[in-house]
Amino acid sequence: MTAAAAAQPHPTRPDRPAVGTALQFRWRKWDGGAHWVNDEIYLGSDEWGDWLGQPAGWRNARPGREFPAEHDSVTLLPPGGDFAYTHNAAPHPTRVYIDVAWDVRWDAGVPTGIDMDLDVVRREPAEPYVDREGELRSPGDVYIEDRDEWDEHRVAYGYPLDLVEKLEEVAVDLERRVRSAEPPFDEATAARWLERLAALPPVAQPAVVTFPDAAAADGDDGDDDDDGDATAADGGLGAPGPSP
Repeated sequence: MTAAAAAQPHPTRPDRPAVGTALQFRWRKWDGGAHWVNDEIYLGSDEWGDWLGQPAGWRNARPGREFPAEHDSVTLLPPGGDFAYTHNAAPHPTRVYIDVAWDVRWDAGVPTGIDMDLDVVRREPAEPYVDREGELRSPGDVYIEDRDEWDEHRVAYGYPLDLVEKLEEVAVDLERRVRSAEPPFDEATAARWLERLAALPPVAQPAVVTFPDAAAADGDDGDDDDDGDATAADGGLGAPGPSP
């Protein structure tokens, strides 16, 4: 792709920014409450959906918490809107982090979505580790995380039953696809987009996001969820979290 072509809006999706545009992926909770905001760069799209990139050092923030990305990462926003897939560059120990979601979409050129608690992860630390639920895991294991948070929030927020059933099916299907390394969850697809991120000229990071009543919101729902590096100041290997 030439520099001139990259600077043009998406030919069939005018609400997409030009490739190389800095933006913020804004998450919220089911009740509309503020959640993670990830500073990203629009990389373009393929048959799987739209891709965002987050350079190492860029910001992830939510009310009461902020940390920089440890490594480069890319995030896929599929047209179905029921998950966001983040692949962290090696040697990040959480290589794959998928937020099961609802209503992931573009709103006036800004990607947004509702975090729905369940996550599908593939972690590759150097040694076996204990996950958030206390289970011993081996490097490379693929599994669904934060089922306890899902069970708590489906009652507290009153998730509709049909949505609960749909997203549980989505999580199980994603777990299977990641375990099988089906595209776009294969290494080659992620590598192409990580290369595109690395090849971009320097981009100015978006302005610092502010949250109203951040002190009151800090830890208000009790979750220590990952955000995708978006995954983790602590390496994202297990409780206590966070981390997509």
